Amino acid sequence: MSRNHNKELDDSNDAENAKYAYSFDFDVMHPFMLRSFKPFFLQGNLLELGSSKGHFTQHFLPHFSSITCVEASKMAIDAARAKFGDRLRFENQRFETVSLDTKYKNIVLTHVLEHLDDPVAVLKRINSEWLDDDGYFFLVCPNANAPSRQIAVKMGLISHNAGVTTAEFEHGHRCTYSFDTLERDVRASGLKIVHRSGIFFKALANFQWDRLLQTDIISREYLEACYELGQQYPDLCSSIFLLCRKG
Repeated sequence: MSRNHNKELDDSNDAENAKYAYSFDFDVMHPFMLRSFKPFFLQGNLLELGSSKGHFTQHFLPHFSSITCVEASKMAIDAARAKFGDRLRFENQRFETVSLDTKYKNIVLTHVLEHLDDPVAVLKRINSEWLDDDGYFFLVCPNANAPSRQIAVKMGLISHNAGVTTAEFEHGHRCTYSFDTLERDVRASGLKIVHRSGIFFKALANFQWDRLLQTDIISREYLEACYELGQQYPDLCSSIFLLCRKG
C-alpha cells in the first residue's frame, strides 16, 4: 500500500491526546537518549535514518565530523534544511531505495523501525551496506511493555500491550516492539546485539507528561530518578535500546 510520509508526520488536525510529536519527546527523551548513546560514540561520521525535522539531529552536531540524514518526508527534510543549511547531507529518500556510497562508524535509528513495512529488510541493509566493520548501530523503539501502555490496556484504551491504535497507525506505526520481538528482528537481519537497556521509566502517557512539564510538580531530580530507575528496570521503560555491531 502506498504511504504518504508527509501526511503521517502531520498532526495539525489531531486531538490533544493523539498528537504525533510531544514536548516530552523533545525535552525529556532526546537528552536521555543522547546520554545513553554517548559512551559508545565513535569518532568519524554518523548516519541518522529517519531524521524528521532535525529535533534529535541537533544534538549530534558537536560529536561528529560528518552527518548524513535520510528522511522519506519532503516536508520534514525541507524544515531540517532550513534549520541546518549545508552543515549536513540530506537524502529525501525511503530506506528501501536510497543509495549511499559511504560506510558509517555510527548509525542511529530512533523511534522509526516500528513505522516500516519490512523492518528486517531495512536492518539487513544497515548490516550489509551501511555499517562500518567496526561501527555501532544505535536502535531505539517505543516499548510495548511500558507501564503507561499497560495502564492503557487496563483502562480499555488499547487491546493489548503491543496493540497499534488507530491514531498510531495513521502516523505510520505498523507494530509496537518489546525486547523479545525487537531482538527477533535484529537477529533475523544478521546484526549482532552487544548491549541492551531501557530509557526512562514511564507510567504516564505523553500528553499527561506534557501537561505536568508545564508545572512545578516535576523536578529535574524526579526526571533523573526516572532515568536511573529505567536502567534498573529496562522492560518498564518508555523506550528500549539495543546497541549492535555488524554481524
